[in-house]
Amino acid sequence: VTMNLRQLFLLLGSLGLFPIALSYGVVPQKSLDILFGMQVIDSNAIHIYRAMMGLYLAMSLFWLVGAFNVKVRQAALYSQIVFMSGVAAGRLISLIVDGMPHWIMLVYLLLEIIGVIIGVLLLRIDD
Repeated sequence: VTMNLRQLFLLLGSLGLFPIALSYGVVPQKSLDILFGMQVIDSNAIHIYRAMMGLYLAMSLFWLVGAFNVKVRQAALYSQIVFMSGVAAGRLISLIVDGMPHWIMLVYLLLEIIGVIIGVLLLRIDD
């Protein structure tokens, strides 16, 4: 089975986002403490992280479907670009307003910016 670049990009985005989604929402009280030293005990904060997990899992699933279904591939590619650019913009705002986060957040930011650039370039390539 051969994959084109759009399929590979969508598949990698899906596989990359999936564990992040789980780390945010399955047991945020434990995972966020282990990953970032964050104490998440408020039920409203837990609710927000689980909602984020749901959004991330839904996006991951859509990108996975787009990787294997040409009918939704273009929409999946656009959604991946919008998702990554939106999250990256939020991170950039946070850098300016809040200062330096945990180093892994900077890695995520870099990957998101690279992902947006690659995604936009892939829009110019025929499927």
